[in-house]
Amino acid sequence: MDWTNLLHNILHLLTYNPKEPMLFNTALFVYLFLILLFFYQFVYQRKRPRILYLTLFSLFFYYKSGGMFFLLLISSTIIDFNLANWIYNAKSKSKKTALLVVSLVVNLGLLFYFKYTNFFIQTINDLHMGHLNPINVMLPVGISFYTFQVLSYTIDIYRDQLKPSDSILDFGFYICFFPHLVAGPIVRAKNFLPQIHEDIVITKEQVGQALFLILTGLIKKAVISDYISVNFVDRVFDNPLLYSGYENLMAVYGYAMQIYCDFSGYSDMAIGIALLLGYQLGINFDLPYQSASITEFWRRWHISLSSWLRDYLYIPLGGNRKGKFRQYWNLMLTMLIGGLWHGASWNFIFWGFLHGLALAFEKLRNNIFKMPKNVFTNTFGVIFTFHFVCFCWIFFRAKTFTIASQVITQIATHLHLSVAAQWVSGYKYVFILMLIGYITHFIPKRVHTLSENVLTHSPVLIKALIVVVAVWLVIQVKSSDIQPFIYFQF
Repeated sequence: MDWTNLLHNILHLLTYNPKEPMLFNTALFVYLFLILLFFYQFVYQRKRPRILYLTLFSLFFYYKSGGMFFLLLISSTIIDFNLANWIYNAKSKSKKTALLVVSLVVNLGLLFYFKYTNFFIQTINDLHMGHLNPINVMLPVGISFYTFQVLSYTIDIYRDQLKPSDSILDFGFYICFFPHLVAGPIVRAKNFLPQIHEDIVITKEQVGQALFLILTGLIKKAVISDYISVNFVDRVFDNPLLYSGYENLMAVYGYAMQIYCDFSGYSDMAIGIALLLGYQLGINFDLPYQSASITEFWRRWHISLSSWLRDYLYIPLGGNRKGKFRQYWNLMLTMLIGGLWHGASWNFIFWGFLHGLALAFEKLRNNIFKMPKNVFTNTFGVIFTFHFVCFCWIFFRAKTFTIASQVITQIATHLHLSVAAQWVSGYKYVFILMLIGYITHFIPKRVHTLSENVLTHSPVLIKALIVVVAVWLVIQVKSSDIQPFIYFQF
């Protein structure tokens, strides 16, 4: 045996490679997670060894996903652990407020520096207010997610809604627990920290539910999302003018399914992996394209973010307590900030603006008259809401406003429905996967629950067969390069 090559290969696997970050849908993660589970059975019933074991693996996972930025994560954890305790122990309201401001400045300052510095430099240059050179800065993976988690922790303590953790190890585990670390869900401390002190009990039903979530999430991501992205959607959005209006329209529908399958697939896997380890994470997607209004859509889409924006931004701004006009303004501002949270681009801000406008309009309409609720109004609401969301996705996906306008122009002026049959023939696998995605999304929720229950209560051999079939399917369909999750950039 060539021990030198073996050692070299091991070091290669354990070293961060920016071209091959460790993701849930990589073989390396599967191997390491199986090893983690094997040794987990020896420590999961003892709190301290369990927390230390999972924290160390989580830091390694973050290192393999984002490199040396794991040191920034550790530094932020130490700073915010102490700030939170100082806020809790402060004797006066003014001192509590001052310490909270420090927490906000530190966390939002880091987020601003890494994520928005070059955006504002480019904006200043575009407005001819200066000629600044962009700086060479890389975006730490998941910084938007763990920043919001930390802020919810310190704000809840400031509001006397939460006691700070007595142990920096417990707090560090809450921040860096690997299933939700790099792309959510955004987990609240008041929901997660109590679980640390509870005994871990993993039932057969939980294993079945976790398996269902992991497999469906993997298929959503690696089969549906990646395939339609690489083989169709990316091509159209790279150069819309090369394609007919009908192909642009299908690309918009395709992206709507791609981003849903990508992000909800990650969330499903994260929730399932956490469940296998004995921890409950909140639901993050609830069949959002079945929504009959934009308000309902935001109760179903990226639930952990929308509820965070509601509790820590919209309500503190005044919510609906200071008059109708102020309510509309608060909705607009919340969604503008929500758009900016997604990325340093005017496209994201405009996407947030459109959703804020729609939310304000719905509030205004409901104040004037109430729409009757029946099968016809509900069906119309679902169709209208879905197409409005798809229209907004154009600005979310397009790299520039020019590309977004080209997509819209092609659809509006060169639709050419006559090419529909040709498109289906030329992109038959894309069409089939999009069709499967939409059919499974729009079937009643009880069917999803039934499917989960069937897998959960299936014999072990049936479960194993389903796993083998799912893995085989992923191997057959996946592209040559691992596709990163869309929300990694946020």
